[in-house]
Amino acid sequence: MPPRRVVTGRSQEPRQRFVEELRLLRSQSGDSLRKLGEVLGWDWSLFGKMESGETLGGPEVVQALDQHYGTPGLLLTLWELALGDPTQFREQYRRYMALEADAVSLWHYAVSAPPGLLQTDGYAREALTAGGAVGEELNQQVEARIGRRELLNNDSTPHFRTILSDAVLRASLRDKQAWQTQLKHLAEAAGRPNLTLHVLPQDAGLHGLMNTDVMFLRLVDGRTVAYTENDIHGELFEETSQVERLQRAYDAVRDLALSPAESRKFITQMLEEAQCDPST
Repeated sequence: MPPRRVVTGRSQEPRQRFVEELRLLRSQSGDSLRKLGEVLGWDWSLFGKMESGETLGGPEVVQALDQHYGTPGLLLTLWELALGDPTQFREQYRRYMALEADAVSLWHYAVSAPPGLLQTDGYAREALTAGGAVGEELNQQVEARIGRRELLNNDSTPHFRTILSDAVLRASLRDKQAWQTQLKHLAEAAGRPNLTLHVLPQDAGLHGLMNTDVMFLRLVDGRTVAYTENDIHGELFEETSQVERLQRAYDAVRDLALSPAESRKFITQMLEEAQCDPST
């Protein structure tokens, strides 16, 4: 098959194409950034950051831009494609992200941090900053991580089971208010019908996933793949024997964990303690 002919000559990368469209439409309208801010009611600097690719903005501002430029749905569609574009993630995640998007169910174990699918904005920003991300890279990685939450909010939401080591609930953020927001988010998520959340208590003892964050994806073709991760490396396992070995370790951890009801109560208690902390 011959390569597809590029008609417009513009970028085929979703995030860059969104940026190009924003610049083109504003240029055609003759608006300055300041005027755009005055007309739409947002700080003009937000539009500058969107046109530089520093941020994608939110759906409300993108819908307002569509209405302003008379392009109903165009910018919102490009925004959704940019938000879901796996190339915004580091290279080792991209194959995994493509599989995750088609998964019919997910099982997860967390050693020391909530899964990205359940992280709040404040948690993601502090965690990524601690990992060395700064400036534009930090903003893009925060948006990419937070954008993943949409996987659990769409019409074909897969069932998600996560087991959180209680170390996840004790490694608080420096920003105490942001930490309370994260705990509240976890407690609320534990009550959702498509999500099962367990807490693994500290006294559960030694187990086979003590140093391994892992996510299992059950795919539409019936296969299960596993992705393990630490701070510097992620590895995708698709070979059956390797996946089964990890699954046996996961099943053993689940047997040691609190029930969903007990886990939600545990998180609620942690939130109450955080709210009573005199340093907050």
